[in-house]
Amino acid sequence: MSRIIAQKLVWNTASRQLSFGGSIRSAIGGSSSVNVESSSSTNRSFGSHADWHGTTIVCVRKNGQVCMMGDGQVSMGSMMVKPNAKKIRRISSKNENAKDTIVGFAGSTADAFTLLERLEGKLDEYPGQLARSCVELAKGWRTDKYLRRLEASLLVADDTVSLELTGNGDVLESHDGVLGIGSGSAYAIAAARALKDIDEFSAEDVAKRSMEIASDMCVYTNKSFMIETMETAEEEKKDETK
Repeated sequence: MSRIIAQKLVWNTASRQLSFGGSIRSAIGGSSSVNVESSSSTNRSFGSHADWHGTTIVCVRKNGQVCMMGDGQVSMGSMMVKPNAKKIRRISSKNENAKDTIVGFAGSTADAFTLLERLEGKLDEYPGQLARSCVELAKGWRTDKYLRRLEASLLVADDTVSLELTGNGDVLESHDGVLGIGSGSAYAIAAARALKDIDEFSAEDVAKRSMEIASDMCVYTNKSFMIETMETAEEEKKDETK
C-alpha cells in the first residue's frame, strides 16, 4: 500500500487572497483510487482594500447643549494601527452671523475628508443653513459618479440641529436628540437614550458614559475620547430672557 499526499498553494491575484487546498490520493493494491479535496481553507486579505473598522461617534442634545464625542481607534482586521485618530472637527464659518459646525466621521479617512471639504463649500454657499447644506451635499453624494464611491458616514451638528448623512442619500434628524455612527454606534445610542432621562446628567455626561459603555462592548472602539460641545439656540434664548 502506498499513499501520496500532495499540497498545493494557489495565489489568486484577482481577489488578493491566499487559499490553501490539498488533495489526498490513496491507492490500495493499485486497483482503486480516491481523490479528496480539502474542505477547509484560510483566506487572508492583502493590499489597500482590506476591511477597515474602528470608530464610534455619538451626538447628544440636552438642556441647551450639544455634545459630540468619538473614540480614537483605527483597526485593520484584528490589528489596531492607531489609538488616537482625530475623528471630530469643528468647522468655523466665514460668515460672521453663522455659528460653528461640529462634524464627526466614520469610514475611510480620505473619503471622509473629501466629504468634509464638500460640506465646507456648501456651508459657505448657504451660511447658517446646515440642513440645506447637508441636503445639497447628499444630492451630490448620491448622484455624482465619483462621490457615490466614497465610503464614509458623517454626523453634523450646529446650535439648531443634529443630522446624519449617509452615502445612500439619507439626511436623518433624530427624534430624541441622540445620533450615532460607526461600529459601536448601536451600543452608544442605546446607552445614551437610557441615560438621557436622568435630570442631573448634562449632554456631555450622557455622551461620555455611553461612549464608555460602547468601548467596553465593541472591540473596534477604545477609550481615547475626543469631545466637542457648544450651546444650542434654545439655551441662548433662555439667557436673553433672564
